[in-house]
Amino acid sequence: MQSIKQIRKILLFGIGTVISICVQAQNTKENRFSVNQAVDYAMKNAIQVRNALLDLKIQKEVNREITSNALPKISGSASLNNFPNIAVQVFPNFIAAATYGVLQFEGVKDGNGNPIVAPGDFGLVQAQFGTSYNANAGFDLSQLLFDGQVFIGLRARDASLKFYQNQVDVTKEMIKVNVQKIYYQLVVGRQQLTSIDANVTRFEKLLADTKEIYKNGFAENLDVDKINVQLSNLQTEKIKIENQLEAGNAALKFLMNMPQGEKLIITDSITIDMIKDGVLDNNYNYADRKEYQLLETAKKLGEFNIKRYQLSNLPTIAAYGNFYKNTQRNEFNFLINEPWFKSSVIGARLSMPIFEGFAKMARTQKARLELEKTKNNIEQLKASIDNDVEQAKLKMTSSLLTIDNQKKNMQLAENVYNTTKLKYERGLGSNQEIYNAQTELKVAQNNYYSAMYDAIIAKIDFLKATGKL
Repeated sequence: MQSIKQIRKILLFGIGTVISICVQAQNTKENRFSVNQAVDYAMKNAIQVRNALLDLKIQKEVNREITSNALPKISGSASLNNFPNIAVQVFPNFIAAATYGVLQFEGVKDGNGNPIVAPGDFGLVQAQFGTSYNANAGFDLSQLLFDGQVFIGLRARDASLKFYQNQVDVTKEMIKVNVQKIYYQLVVGRQQLTSIDANVTRFEKLLADTKEIYKNGFAENLDVDKINVQLSNLQTEKIKIENQLEAGNAALKFLMNMPQGEKLIITDSITIDMIKDGVLDNNYNYADRKEYQLLETAKKLGEFNIKRYQLSNLPTIAAYGNFYKNTQRNEFNFLINEPWFKSSVIGARLSMPIFEGFAKMARTQKARLELEKTKNNIEQLKASIDNDVEQAKLKMTSSLLTIDNQKKNMQLAENVYNTTKLKYERGLGSNQEIYNAQTELKVAQNNYYSAMYDAIIAKIDFLKATGKL
């Protein structure tokens, strides 16, 4: 009875596991991508591209901030002050002095008939001025009429946006190159795996044939063991390549920012004709390179920077105005219809920089030196582009020759293997000849797929170097 319960538990556990696996398999999203679809996915999801696009949006907000400097500024304010203890002011007693002056001038006499004489010191008077409550409300308006730095900032807005758009383009091109290289590495690996499967199939058939020959007494058991060893090596190599393809697939998903839980299936293949297509056009223009476009925009921004510091020596002119109402009360009764007194002002302000310790001169010179560095970088990039194109052309030419030769070698090695196997089956050859033919075939296949990958990478590098990727 106990054993039956255990069997039920095992069956239930097994059924639950199978259901879990099936549900998990149903929830796994499957993506079948060509190389162009993989690139498009990466353009939309890669973190580097998304951050570059965010930098572009940030610059748009910076431009809005620059534009705001040329627009009117309006601010409002209101205040309410309560003075529980109004400040006491102490001042000379000018009232008494004035009174005595009048009395003396009029010749007024005291009760004894003597002229009134002012005392030598009238003392000080202590008094409170003001009310317990003061309130005011109004607004200020200012408008910048001229500022050289703001003027240049407005002119440089489009160039700033273009600079960050160029950065987006450079980032996208970098992602595109890397996606294509990894993608085609997987394509070549998959085609290489197909050849290994064919080799495994050949050796499995050879093993079955050799066992039959051994049963009939025309082969030794050692021959069977040797074929088993070769077959085991091929199967091990197959597992190794499968693991490499899995790792490459994970790396491609990481670069594309695709969740690792989703399934990525590549659908493209590589042919020699596809590799050769479009590689005969050797014409190129520096301006087609994204990096060159970026530096050219940086050069324009550097020129604007110099003008900005030069115009900072000019005066700035601004207009301003304000309008306020205020009132004073001894009681908190601002809602009562008591008068509020108006005050307003309109004016203009001119600010003229005179001397700042040579700081502006230093900033202008620094901007000139930075612009000179940018020009040097442009010249260096031109030389680098020329070198990239030349190197890519040489690699492309060499790769195309190599792939043609290696394809012929592979076909030749396959013919040799088939002929050797046929001789062995007819009893005209030894199994050692088969091992040698198989080894040469495997080497030829590896060389061919290596040449194929080198050729497609050389083509990607060539297209990037010429700005045509």
